[in-house]
Amino acid sequence: MVIIRLSRGGSKNRPYYNVVVADSRKRRDGRFIERVGFYNPMARDGAEALKLNLERITYWQGHGAQLSETMSRIVKLNTKGPEGLAAMKKKDLQKSEAKKAKKSAEKAAVIAAAEAEAAPAAEAAPAAEAAPAAEAAPAAEAAPAAEAAPAAEADK
Repeated sequence: MVIIRLSRGGSKNRPYYNVVVADSRKRRDGRFIERVGFYNPMARDGAEALKLNLERITYWQGHGAQLSETMSRIVKLNTKGPEGLAAMKKKDLQKSEAKKAKKSAEKAAVIAAAEAEAAPAAEAAPAAEAAPAAEAAPAAEAAPAAEAAPAAEADK
């Protein structure tokens, strides 16, 4: 089966995608049939971020090629023009910020739970330390008296 999908290029943390027509059995960045455009999600303002040869894409779709989920979204936004692409970037940014906020909230909840567990343990710890000390004190008082008693018997 032939599929139209993104093939990743670029360097670490700086992705650049070629829009390619490829056999679905081939690797993502592997051999392809034809390059029909590109998508640069890191493009600066004023630079071209997306270029698609819609004529070739419709040709391949007419011959049975399927669009990947991401490519169908990108093609739909491309028909809306530059505003569609800007809306997509804005939506992706909001989604990533929401994900970061959720992760930080979960982290704060874990820290609060750990502090809540530590607080009752800290309150119980001084009481536990005081109890062994109280038990040791009567034993210490009894020990000198017991030592004194044998010494008194030895004097007799």
